[in-house]
Amino acid sequence: MMVLVTYDVSFDSDDGKRRLRQLAKVCLDYGVRVQYSVFECDVDAAQWLTFKDKLLAIYDSEVDSLRFYKLGKNWHNKVEHHGAKVAIDIFKDTLIL
Repeated sequence: MMVLVTYDVSFDSDDGKRRLRQLAKVCLDYGVRVQYSVFECDVDAAQWLTFKDKLLAIYDSEVDSLRFYKLGKNWHNKVEHHGAKVAIDIFKDTLIL
């Protein structure tokens, strides 16, 4: 299933930048960054539970925000991209590393 993960981390405390880096690192383990704090993640049910638990363990519920949008398997029909950044579909396009 495709899940869009977004977060907003407060820098009011000293460890805000650390939480921001940790959240990004976990998200990169499961998906692709499409904007600074937005990730498209293609995960199965078991991966989703582990991934979500990792994110919830990092963020500070008093000052940070996490949002999960479950787009499902037909996500290609639900997403439109417009603007400056080229939208690369790593799940379909050929990548040369």
